[in-house]
Amino acid sequence: MDQPVPIPAPSAPSDLSAVSDPSARRPLRDRMTVPALAFGGMLMAVMQTVVIPLLPDLPRLTGASPGAVSWMVTATLLSGAVLTPVLGRAGDMYGKRRVLIAALGLMVLGSVMCALSSDIGVLITARALQGAASAVVPLSISILRDELPPERTGSAVALMSSTVGIGAALGLPLAALIVQYANWHVMFWATAGLGTVGVTAVWWAVRESPVREPGRFDVVGALGLAVGLVCLLLGIVEGGAWGWGSARVLGLFLGAVAMLGLWWWHQLRTPRPLVDLRLVSRPRVGLSHVAALLTGFAFYSNSLVTAQLVQAPEATGYGLGLSIVQTGLVLLPGGIIMLVFSPVSARLSARYGPRVTLAVGTAVIALGYVVRIADSRDLWMIIVGAAVVGMGTTFAYSALPMLILGAVPPGQTASANGVNVLMRTVGQAMCSAVVVAVLVRHTSPVGGVPVPTLHGYLLAFGMAGVVALLACTAALAIPGDPVTGSTRRAREHTPAARDGAMEGT
Repeated sequence: MDQPVPIPAPSAPSDLSAVSDPSARRPLRDRMTVPALAFGGMLMAVMQTVVIPLLPDLPRLTGASPGAVSWMVTATLLSGAVLTPVLGRAGDMYGKRRVLIAALGLMVLGSVMCALSSDIGVLITARALQGAASAVVPLSISILRDELPPERTGSAVALMSSTVGIGAALGLPLAALIVQYANWHVMFWATAGLGTVGVTAVWWAVRESPVREPGRFDVVGALGLAVGLVCLLLGIVEGGAWGWGSARVLGLFLGAVAMLGLWWWHQLRTPRPLVDLRLVSRPRVGLSHVAALLTGFAFYSNSLVTAQLVQAPEATGYGLGLSIVQTGLVLLPGGIIMLVFSPVSARLSARYGPRVTLAVGTAVIALGYVVRIADSRDLWMIIVGAAVVGMGTTFAYSALPMLILGAVPPGQTASANGVNVLMRTVGQAMCSAVVVAVLVRHTSPVGGVPVPTLHGYLLAFGMAGVVALLACTAALAIPGDPVTGSTRRAREHTPAARDGAMEGT
């Protein structure tokens, strides 16, 4: 396989004043690289959450059935899962900045289509286009590895990973406010405007990375992965509505197993695979993907269950009867916690290694669910428990890409991180299906309407806590490395390492 193009050695500073003041020798465009990429990551998370406040009213607004309306969420999930590894591989081959701008551009196009139409078919198609934005985070992390010096990579990657929670926490109350006080199309005009700002910022502030993985794009592998993932995730998402034992769901799962099996066979035999499964077979990479799957499950239960719990009627004896705007404000501290603790997680990884940070983060997530189980009636305890889960998620999500960056060649970082994000997406889809199944089985009538019981919510929290402990176990099983990610990056940038890369060693 062709060797990735190495990063050229940085030129020596022209004067001593530039050495004493690092920011002085970096132009404004370079200083804005991390903020521009982080803004793109937050836009991606906002895009995924803004439609949630609309869901109860969309059948009336569009004249479609509730089942058809639910596809505005499902379509984004499916397209994001399929396009994340595909666009990651395309970025490694054709240029990460170029593909990143294309992904954000598709998100803007989807927003404009939603703003201009009330037809449910157009809306679902537009939301599927917006799923391309799921590739923003892995592409951005790969750019950060290529462009930043080793001492800045850890903190930048931690911030980039935290944008998922920050954007989700900001998107829900923002969308709820717009829906409450303006026409619902205004919400999509707002996201289109923010997306345009994001595209412009990336175009201006982000340089194209010289690191490439040359070769021919694996079209067969991309199509096989797409069909397999659609069958798998569609079965998970719709299993509760269609029946887990129904012919449709069982057929989807059997089709997923067959197609993904053929895809795996193809990937091992093609000279230019979409996903290098030989890398996945390495314990450091494979266990990181397992931990990502479990962490995605554990993290998602926090926002999913909390949003329903605090909006439950007060007549239930535990519900607070909050509006969607108030619910967003309850989740907002968790997003702020993620922003505050992202540099802490970077320092922890730099000192002890990302494996330790991942283990600590997943253990903190489990602790957060202990708090949730101890008291889910008082508002302040609900906020504290959700914030603790958010803090643990910050540690875990910042460590996962650092583990990948330290275990794969520079020319495959976008595709490898794309697979890691895919595993988190699958974990979230599984969490959604499990939580729905649990809450449906634990209901009691309130005013003639079946409402989940507090026991059902606590059971969902308990399951998420157990999954977090399993993620911690997977993290501890990852082979240890006495050399931290920052130290390894520094070694990669030494003249000897660069000379070795040029010689193809």
